[in-house]
Amino acid sequence: MYRCGIMGGTFDPIHLGHLVTAQAVLHEFQLDTVYFIPSGNPPHKRDVSDGEHRFQMTLLATVSNPKFRVSRLELDRPGYSYTYDTIQHFAQQFKQCEIYFITGADVIRQLHTWYRYQDLLRSCHFVAATRPGFSFEDGGSLTADELARIRFLEVPSLAISSTDIRRRVRTGRPIKYLVPSSVEGYIYKYGLYQD
Repeated sequence: MYRCGIMGGTFDPIHLGHLVTAQAVLHEFQLDTVYFIPSGNPPHKRDVSDGEHRFQMTLLATVSNPKFRVSRLELDRPGYSYTYDTIQHFAQQFKQCEIYFITGADVIRQLHTWYRYQDLLRSCHFVAATRPGFSFEDGGSLTADELARIRFLEVPSLAISSTDIRRRVRTGRPIKYLVPSSVEGYIYKYGLYQD
């Protein structure tokens, strides 16, 4: 059976932490492919950079890995982008596919606020990436049964965030080795995150 990972995010910009996480999940769960899906109009975030720039940076960052793919699904979808709808799309597109949704463990406490989160937990394997030493004692509003559906996977700790990368660019500090060199070049070529 085909096994695919789905890693959604704003990828504003994509960075090495995203790539390390995707590779760790790909290896641990023996996935055939990981799809990176830049979010279109995320209901929980504002002030997101243009989708086309985020898509191009994600393509540049993943092109060297034959098991990584990038999808425009959420960018081309009108209105808000909901993870549940994305998972349903992939389930219909790949009938005989085990779907693994990849996210950071930090979002688990807010998962109960996601659109159709209970259906989402039932419709795919939910993988929450953690950093070494991470302890998850409080599931917020999730029940014990809901938490049991989430698989936690420790990945190497990289203190990298898209927010910090944008701040570094804005203040003229280096981003080398935080993002793939192709993404760094793209950011400077198009003057992203300058204001």
